Amino acid sequence: MKDEALGRLLVERALLEGDFVLRSGKRSSWYLDKYRFETEPEVLRAVGESLADAVREFEPDAVRLAGPALGAVALAASASMTSGLPFIIVRGEAKEYGTANRIEGPFERGELVCLLEDVVTTGGALAESVLALRDEGLEVRNAISVVDREEGGSDALARLGVRLRALFRAEELLELRKTAAKSDG
Repeated sequence: MKDEALGRLLVERALLEGDFVLRSGKRSSWYLDKYRFETEPEVLRAVGESLADAVREFEPDAVRLAGPALGAVALAASASMTSGLPFIIVRGEAKEYGTANRIEGPFERGELVCLLEDVVTTGGALAESVLALRDEGLEVRNAISVVDREEGGSDALARLGVRLRALFRAEELLELRKTAAKSDG
């Protein structure tokens, strides 16, 4: 596994068990609460560093990061501070006041951006972000998520010509949870 210490932190601080309805409408017996890892400086810093490393590895020519609102904004900010790359925010829809922008932050048409996300399930929300970025003339080839639940997100993005990379696959975190439970018990 890429960074087992970070994986253990995510499991310890943000992996919840129970009965959850996901954004996709699917039910799950576990949920990775992004706000539990995006609001703790220690974990957010580690995630931002890992995302910045992944951007350098998988999209080294990117000139800007992009994070969908609201969930990936803290991730994009953390990775931006680590990498030195500026970032933009992708709104769910254009606001109806002020600048009425859907993409917030300065950018130039034609720039290559790397899209960041917290947790990907079916990829629907991330696909919408890809289309919004492309509508503004930006190039998107890779997306990096903290976790890929492996429930179709990679395929949904592939249909748009975008490769999904993940710091962790769901099965890796669930295995870490089992290992932690065995050592606790």
